[in-house]
Amino acid sequence: MGGIKLRNLLGLPVNHRETQHLQKIRPAWEIEVEVLEAIKTRRSIRRFKKEPVAPDLIEKLLEAGRWAPSSANTQPWEFIVITDPEIKKRISRSFNFGPFLNEAPLAIAVVVDRFRTALPVQDGSLAAYAIWLAAHSLGLGACWINPNIPGGIKKILGIPLTKKLITILAIGYPAEAPLKTRRNLSDLVYFEKHGNKKGPITFKE
Repeated sequence: MGGIKLRNLLGLPVNHRETQHLQKIRPAWEIEVEVLEAIKTRRSIRRFKKEPVAPDLIEKLLEAGRWAPSSANTQPWEFIVITDPEIKKRISRSFNFGPFLNEAPLAIAVVVDRFRTALPVQDGSLAAYAIWLAAHSLGLGACWINPNIPGGIKKILGIPLTKKLITILAIGYPAEAPLKTRRNLSDLVYFEKHGNKKGPITFKE
């Protein structure tokens, strides 16, 4: 029973601030459905529409990255927002597998300060994934591009040698809808130790 209803039944005064706060709280199951749905329906998008991404949406993506978890809450990441066509073109030439970056209206480079964390790759990857999921939830598409020649790209972006470039995310409105499948959980999951398939869950294929 909600706190407001209980107060009414007991004849206690109702705090209107509390009422407004409780009205804003969404049921946990609604949030759970949205998060799981976003995880399941996210795809790697490599073809984008030319429509630019609005500044308010870019800020929401950066907020998602800012709130990602990190080791010991070091928050070692920094983000470079890239919209300049010439810079995107120069970066895309440095990639073996990322020429589509040139077509994306937006790119976000995820950079980690090596001196702030002992786990730069893990921390930076968590921030990048948070941005990726947020992009999908906002109707955008994204794709992780591995900086296979980080030295040249770091020079283009002015990234100091003491900082590690984790990835560049190509972001924009999707111009494709790729279909992907996943391996069955029964093929991936063991219980108590590797190789043991016996457990309390019977997976639906």
